[in-house]
Amino acid sequence: MTYAIVETSGTQLRVEPGRFYDVNRLDVGENEKVTLDRVLFVENDGEISVGQPLVAGATVEATVMRHLRARKIIVYKMRPKKKTRKKQGHRQDLTRLMIDAINLGGATPAAAKKTEVVQATEPVEPASEPAADDAEA
Repeated sequence: MTYAIVETSGTQLRVEPGRFYDVNRLDVGENEKVTLDRVLFVENDGEISVGQPLVAGATVEATVMRHLRARKIIVYKMRPKKKTRKKQGHRQDLTRLMIDAINLGGATPAAAKKTEVVQATEPVEPASEPAADDAEA
């Protein structure tokens, strides 16, 4: 299982590919791609990358699904025995993001595992220089 902790809009979220999350309103149109580059932590099948403060080269690719508003909350202030009451409501503007991929160093974690460097078991000896043989003759 792959997941990451990202910082966006002043909040930190634990995100996974294929899921959607509501964040504070981003100035991006609907159905556009967004790259979140403030990645604090990445876990990829047991391999952990912790940023100090950010993980180098890690990004999260997301698509904006839609813009919406949260449920209304009521702020009610009252001072007892003073006949002072104040009722106020608030609805937060949100953006719904669908997480497409988590990239480590420019490659997706699944692709990073496939591209492993294979080293030869026997060392290769350099070819002899022909110029040295001509000088002896």
